[in-house]
Amino acid sequence: MLILVTLCWGVSYYLMDISLEDMDPFTLNAHRFLGAFFIVALLSWKKIKNVNKTTLKYSFLVGIALVFVYIGATFGVKNTSLSNSGFLCAMTVVFTPLISRFVLKQKQDKKVVISVLMCFAGIAFLTLKDDFSINMNNLKGDLLCLMCAFAYAIDLLLTEKAVSHDEVDAYQLGVFQLGVTGLFNFILAMFIEQPHLPTTPTVWGAVIFLAVFCTGVAFVVQPVAQQYTTAAHTGVIFALEPVFAAVVAVLFAHEILSLKSYFGAFLMVASVLIMEIDFSFLKKQPIAPAEAVPVKKDSL
Repeated sequence: MLILVTLCWGVSYYLMDISLEDMDPFTLNAHRFLGAFFIVALLSWKKIKNVNKTTLKYSFLVGIALVFVYIGATFGVKNTSLSNSGFLCAMTVVFTPLISRFVLKQKQDKKVVISVLMCFAGIAFLTLKDDFSINMNNLKGDLLCLMCAFAYAIDLLLTEKAVSHDEVDAYQLGVFQLGVTGLFNFILAMFIEQPHLPTTPTVWGAVIFLAVFCTGVAFVVQPVAQQYTTAAHTGVIFALEPVFAAVVAVLFAHEILSLKSYFGAFLMVASVLIMEIDFSFLKKQPIAPAEAVPVKKDSL
């Protein structure tokens, strides 16, 4: 289920890029999240109508985190390349254990430090120019994508805490967080932008796909699936997102990464694998001494 979500999000960077040619970021997110909320709510009204206060409280908190996630993601896509945005937004997988360690006081393995250093090196190779000077053309977008990754780490940890409560319904949490995120984006759009509906069939198609699959299905599936895993492991699966994003960018947007950028991307993916794979199986297990076999006197 989470891999399906990741595939949808990998495609979403290209669809956001198309949609942002016609509408502003807050307007796009308002259409995306409110559309997803009303569609899912109508299809599952009986399942969500008896929502409790605890579920609504966590829906509000997770929804606020998602507002910052999509401020970073949408404005980031607008100000950097599709490939960069895909990889940098996937930094969630590194931020999640770091927040767990320093904020929630959850002990982390030493290999986390190695992974974080590799990931930052990967960012440098991916985002800096060939002479390793700052690419000022993409800097704003790259920083916004990193903000997206940090905010989504908060989102994952909040969701993990929420679904650990017996009184929280994971499905209802997934639905109502969409409404909270969409409402805040709509308010921001009314004050900052001039909201309007899509103006071309291509943008309509992109917005509908974003609303139904990349938002409605994805954000309802995530909290349901997180009942059976941890925030850190969810982040690992989401590390596939930049791979899907890069493939889509190459196939449809005709972006080409430099060799330096490919190496940076490799370091980032490798850092994820090093951080999350359990290498204890490589240690030699002590061989237990063979048990003495009793010998029958008759056989002597």
